[in-house]
Amino acid sequence: MYAQQRLLRLSVLLLPILLNFNRLLPLCAAPVNPDGKTVGSSTVELPDEDVSRQSEENGDNTSNSPDIIQRSADSTPTESATILPEVLVYGRADSLIGIADAASQGTVGKDELELRTLSRPGEVLETVPGVIVTQHSGAGKANQFFLRGFNLDHGTDFATSINGVPVNLPTHAHGQGYTDLNILIPELVERVDFRKGPYYADLGDFSSAGAANIKYVDSLPYSIAQVEGGSFGYERGLYASSRLIGSGNLLYAVELFHNDGPWSTPDDYKKINGVLSYSRGDAEHGYSVTTTAYAGHWTATDQVAKRALSEIPGFDRFDTLNSSDGGNSQRYNLSAEWHRADADSSTKVLAYGFYYDLDLFSDFTYFLNSPQGDQFEQLDRRAVGGLKASQTWYSQLFSRDMENTVGLQIRSDSITNGLFQTIRRHRTDKVDYNGETISKTTRSDDVWEASFSPYVENKVQWADKFRTVLGLRMDYYYFDVDSNLSSNSGTRDDAIVSPKGSLIFGPWAKTEYYLSGGLGFHSNDARGVTQKVDPMTGDPVKPADPLVRTKGAEIGVRTTAIEGLQSTLALWLLDVDSELVFAGDAGSTEASAPSRRYGVEWTNYYTPTKWLGLDADFSLSHAEFRKTVGDDGSQGTHIPGAIDSVMAIGIAYRQPGERGFFSDLRLRLFGPRPLIEDNSVRSATTTLLSAKAGYNFNKNWTLSVEGFNLLDNKNHDIDYYYPSRLKNEVAGPDDGGYNDIHFKSVEPIAVRAALTFRF
Repeated sequence: MYAQQRLLRLSVLLLPILLNFNRLLPLCAAPVNPDGKTVGSSTVELPDEDVSRQSEENGDNTSNSPDIIQRSADSTPTESATILPEVLVYGRADSLIGIADAASQGTVGKDELELRTLSRPGEVLETVPGVIVTQHSGAGKANQFFLRGFNLDHGTDFATSINGVPVNLPTHAHGQGYTDLNILIPELVERVDFRKGPYYADLGDFSSAGAANIKYVDSLPYSIAQVEGGSFGYERGLYASSRLIGSGNLLYAVELFHNDGPWSTPDDYKKINGVLSYSRGDAEHGYSVTTTAYAGHWTATDQVAKRALSEIPGFDRFDTLNSSDGGNSQRYNLSAEWHRADADSSTKVLAYGFYYDLDLFSDFTYFLNSPQGDQFEQLDRRAVGGLKASQTWYSQLFSRDMENTVGLQIRSDSITNGLFQTIRRHRTDKVDYNGETISKTTRSDDVWEASFSPYVENKVQWADKFRTVLGLRMDYYYFDVDSNLSSNSGTRDDAIVSPKGSLIFGPWAKTEYYLSGGLGFHSNDARGVTQKVDPMTGDPVKPADPLVRTKGAEIGVRTTAIEGLQSTLALWLLDVDSELVFAGDAGSTEASAPSRRYGVEWTNYYTPTKWLGLDADFSLSHAEFRKTVGDDGSQGTHIPGAIDSVMAIGIAYRQPGERGFFSDLRLRLFGPRPLIEDNSVRSATTTLLSAKAGYNFNKNWTLSVEGFNLLDNKNHDIDYYYPSRLKNEVAGPDDGGYNDIHFKSVEPIAVRAALTFRF
């Protein structure tokens, strides 16, 4: 009833806004364009031979229609509205000069994804240069992400969407911005549009480090039936097809999946994914309606204490310290988008809603707090609704092409959160080492979180070799928390204004230069925003700031001076203000000092022939607190978990024609990182080599084989440093336990085979 009342309140709030949206749009002028697309935005046509990471400005598109680059670098403006020449980008081998608005933005195309080795669906994001995707728990849990000196946890500060529908979950039971990509079916991905930094007016919360929109295809050229099998109980089946219904396309797909992994206690991860979509129209006018469904259940081997390998007889890196960890999750999406474009303007509207739930059982400290064990349950149930709408006008300013965009984004989350003490997944009171009772309910909350975010953006082609992008965004957030502890209940609101901009110079000698900067923000968990006492101890705590400022800048260059080579170089800086972060695992807030991160990214794609592609991406970063933090014995300025180096090198081959071989060889390295503020404890470097090879017998049949961790390295997927206590250990000096590295091992060498039938 409480959630229904809040949804009713939201409906009353949104109804007048939706009914009067057109009246809210100011009258602006901008350049005529036959496609009605953004100045400098990219056209994406994806033929069979595409192996693309092309520039795409609208990484969060609401339209399911293909984007069209409508401007060349040397198009000449006239005094009146002008029909501009269309420029088509087919792949990474094509020039992006005059198209991209920043050195660090781009697009990965379908054919590159088809050749990639993917051990898990979340690794689709590793096609974004500098992104690392790992796992510290069971396969059904959201991945751990790293980018630009951030340990992004499960998605914080990286905004991910699928067909424009956000995946990140604010005020999540396990972590702010939780991003579970197990809902993704890689074979349906048409492209991944990515951007980095707080420089874009249409990107808000969770996007300070970067953002990616994963775009599904509207239709398939053939039906697909695929079966896979491999090491450690890996099994997967996929059926996907599309057909014409009337003048539109109906797309449908079903995925069945099971995997045990190499763990002594099998993950036994079972999931089912479904997609049903109907689309009609073209780039000038069209609409689509999409529904997706996901359900998964798994057992988890969480990270283990390193000392357990020497102190527990027979214990190895694939064992677990609590065999009942794991969880189950569901997500059901419904979205509808509509778009129109003509010579004077374009409009995009996306409305979405989804239901999500998660029951997650974890045990990271074993017997630190209770002789009965430290397992806990995190519960998250939510209903989400949202709207994204934008209107763009095309005209001229002083005979120079110009466009103005006004947009509005609205989102509402009606959430039930819970944090409970459990023993083998059963909620129960516990007793600590002093004989005191630990209540089975650490905290339970009903939360309504809503945001209202208008933005404006202006683009002008001032000269043949100079253009600008200027934007302004306002975000208003409202938090309403009803907690089982009345002192932690309450309401708060906050607003923040963020200017953004880019200057683009060139091209000269097939080289273009970019200067970008802007302000962004990061929202905090609503429970931390209204919290006044620690739910575990009852001690008073300071509430978290609702919205925390970020500041970023980037200077970059893009060149095609060497024939066949696309190369970009970007130097970047990102500051995050002082904040208090809500820790979902503890049910309380933890202080974080102001931080600064800076680094360099160098990306390269070389196509010496149409059938061979080589890519090499390098990222270096430095992350530090702007003041000394940490305990008295470990004070420093290092940010735990911040990766300082990432390298990804690949070579892909595809024999032309319906018959022939294809292959991909890929090396991934992510460097050491501090695990404690004084840098006295560090992780090791992780290096993984993977490969894929296959043969197309004809247009119908394909057989492929993938190999993972071919060097059989015994590296770690993740490392943490904190106190824990094993079952037979006496109380230790570190909060009753022993500080130690806790790690999740990478999986050993594994092989998978797939047989695909197209008809």
